[in-house]
Amino acid sequence: MQTRVKYCGLTRPEDIEAAAAANAAYVGFVFFPPSPRALTVEAAAPLALLVPQGIAKVALTVDADNALLDRITDGVALDMLQLHGKESPERVREVKERYGLPVMKAVGVADEADLETLERYLKVADQILLDAKAPKGAELPGGNGLAFDWRLIAGRRWPVPWMLAGGLTPDNVAEAIRLTGARQVDVSTGIERERGVKDAGLIAAFGAAAA
Repeated sequence: MQTRVKYCGLTRPEDIEAAAAANAAYVGFVFFPPSPRALTVEAAAPLALLVPQGIAKVALTVDADNALLDRITDGVALDMLQLHGKESPERVREVKERYGLPVMKAVGVADEADLETLERYLKVADQILLDAKAPKGAELPGGNGLAFDWRLIAGRRWPVPWMLAGGLTPDNVAEAIRLTGARQVDVSTGIERERGVKDAGLIAAFGAAAA
């Protein structure tokens, strides 16, 4: 079974084109101003319209309030919301009910205890994204180019689809898939030629390595 890839933090039309050519299952748009990949609603709207049918368009937000989510969902054609902050299970449920979109909840992983936190979201989230836990004091909750110890989740299965993220590159994604059994992977930093700027060659290489 081919691994499903989410190319996240896309900011330009050529990024969409490269991701589509590299068998994207998802593309991610970031709505979190501290990120170098952040987009405004006005910038994201035309990009979303360029995404070919069959590729899911995901909005990444961090502890967003309803006012921001209203603007995003009203202004951008989306298929899924990704909650990448400290949102509680109750907030995940509330967002699902308010917007009628599937919700992916990101969970930072550094050790076994973090996997217990994950369990709290399994009944409310449509998907789980396992990302490397941000270092203390980090400005961004994800997109830091860090990996966690993949052996922590080797052989584990959960009742909802899950996605592996954190420090994945064209050079290590095949090994990450082999070790974890991930059927879905997420990449952002690992396909950038400089911080916040995607590289078409790296996107193609990642897609080939993950296949």
